[in-house]
Amino acid sequence: MAGRVSIGLLNSLARGNVIFRNKKCVRKSKSVVLISRCHARSLSSSSSSSIGAAQPVLSSHLAGKTYSDLYELSVKDPETFWGSIAKERLAWTKPFDQVTDCDLSSGKINWFLGGQLNVSVNCLDVHVAKDPDRVALIWEKDEPGTEERITYRELLEMTCRLANTLKSYGVQRGERVAIYMPVSPMAVAAMMACARIGAVHTVVFAGFSSEALAGRIQDAQCKFVITCNQGVRGGRIFDLKSTVDKAVKSCPSIRHVFVAKRTNNSVPMGKLDISLEEVMAGQSSVCAPEPMDSEEMLFMLYTSGSTGKPKGIVHTQAGYLLYASLTHQYVFDYTPGDVFGCVADIGWITGHSYVVYGPLCNGATSVLFESTPVYPNPGRYWETVQRLRINQFYGAPTAIRLLLKYEENWVKKYDRSSLKTLASVGEPINHEAWEWFHNVVGDGRCPLVDTWWQTETGGVCIAPLPAEPGAEIRPAMAMRPFFGIQPALLGEKGQIITGNDVSGALCISQPWPGMARTIFGDHQRFMDAYFKPYQGQYFTGDGAYRTEDGYYQITGRMDDVINISGHRLGTAEIEDALDEHPDVPETAVIGIPHEIKGEVPFAFVVLKESASENQQAVVEELRHLVATKIAKYAVPDNFLVVKRLPKTRSGKIMRRILRKVAMQDTSNLGDVSTLDDPSVVSEIIEAHKHYRSHAAKK
Repeated sequence: MAGRVSIGLLNSLARGNVIFRNKKCVRKSKSVVLISRCHARSLSSSSSSSIGAAQPVLSSHLAGKTYSDLYELSVKDPETFWGSIAKERLAWTKPFDQVTDCDLSSGKINWFLGGQLNVSVNCLDVHVAKDPDRVALIWEKDEPGTEERITYRELLEMTCRLANTLKSYGVQRGERVAIYMPVSPMAVAAMMACARIGAVHTVVFAGFSSEALAGRIQDAQCKFVITCNQGVRGGRIFDLKSTVDKAVKSCPSIRHVFVAKRTNNSVPMGKLDISLEEVMAGQSSVCAPEPMDSEEMLFMLYTSGSTGKPKGIVHTQAGYLLYASLTHQYVFDYTPGDVFGCVADIGWITGHSYVVYGPLCNGATSVLFESTPVYPNPGRYWETVQRLRINQFYGAPTAIRLLLKYEENWVKKYDRSSLKTLASVGEPINHEAWEWFHNVVGDGRCPLVDTWWQTETGGVCIAPLPAEPGAEIRPAMAMRPFFGIQPALLGEKGQIITGNDVSGALCISQPWPGMARTIFGDHQRFMDAYFKPYQGQYFTGDGAYRTEDGYYQITGRMDDVINISGHRLGTAEIEDALDEHPDVPETAVIGIPHEIKGEVPFAFVVLKESASENQQAVVEELRHLVATKIAKYAVPDNFLVVKRLPKTRSGKIMRRILRKVAMQDTSNLGDVSTLDDPSVVSEIIEAHKHYRSHAAKK
């Protein structure tokens, strides 16, 4: 069996060339953290340890190189860089014979051609063979102190029983399986079981409505659903099976629904339904893994776009796994024996890459967090850190902004000395939240890495770590590209913007193993969204600023996608739901800043004359419509009823005007000469003033 970790990369890090422990916080006008050589647990010690998952194998290509050398090699000679790491880090059934065959201009992306492996083998079997009783998962259940630990052997057995169950009910290689489950070991086993038999999983966030679930099942042409009877979160029980039942009514492709038990409460079972644990109990705990070609589909994950229909982002086997594994280790300073605490839901890409695939591939102990940041009180995260001795804590800025509103005692009363890295994900973190997270939670001693990446990138692309020793970490800034990532800023005319102290559209100039391969069933949409805007570049959809020192600051979305509590949602998706109301001929939704959530939707609604006397009732119906068709978190915080929307002569809604009105920034509306009727602007401003005065009286 091939080795697990590239010794060249480890050696270069272990020799003091790239060390990840901050020594002090220098206070100037704002915090600057220095990355010191004084790493408490140098990677050199792990290199010589007997822990199986971290046993390195010598690589003459990468040994002894600095971070700068490694980064330069990764972008100038990606075949040598990625090829040497892939050979040693992953267990292959059949070695690959070509590292890469990519052309961004045509959307062709292929890595490790000719190679075969099984992802579940790399995440489970290799660790079971060396240290079967190592803890793979700590399930931090909703009630504090009721956590469960699952070893690698137990997780492998659970995976195999579930894989055999799926096969016995006709799940074939390449078929899509929808997973609609709360964060739990069974959900992880479901993902691993699909990977083991070559099925393609699409995990749907368990907070989505039945219509949103049905739409994803229909688009992916799923034949099977795995769910739970109920979910538990924040002290509340919520039904999942009933949501699946409603969804399946409009999904004739579904053959079976596998129902696991999260609670002891019974739920109605129909002819399609199978009690999962009962059937698994009769299955063998051994299941032969299916050898998968490197570029076969591993999973699909739906994300919002600037058009109403969510898009099924496709990730494949080897490249995704390698990138998730490598970024997990080096962005977060993971070392063997650490307890890795990513509190994301598995329904999002963060949960895929940094709760499941990255940590398990590295033989880590990964925390599954089922609860909320404030249940049963605002100290929940930090009590969990103390009890589980978490070493890396990875969370969303929206949760940090929520928690900093409470007294610091909710943090200080708990022992957080186990923490060695803090990290944020989902959106750019603001300075106030960064300072509180770093100084209050981390006591000013833990590096705080603000990670930038997307569902489409598969893993972290820009973050403060890894870096040279002595390098700084600047507050609220993603800073440095990861190995193999070559950022570029482009102007409105498609020109590459050179130099520093400049802004532009953030693109990536060359392919990397973890990037998405297509949008399921619509490769043209994939091309149009990511490769057509800037020829020969992957367009991220974000804007960025490159500082005078060459660091990257993410400035936010450039299209009509908003970021609600770290979850991307297309405004068109909300508009599609609102427009289904019979009394609503037209709507426009924009995102506005929110103190806690980052952004929230603001809806401008045009009503039919017949409904003008019943505005409040229609608005309540619109709230329900969005909650039903998408999810409760997608419901706009504000509904402003207007007579008409600002449109250009070609019929395009001028959203920047609506955004300025919503933000009460009407002193400089810019050029309105292209509007079909500029007087609409004063109408909307007056309507908003009336709306605000009415709201203030409540």
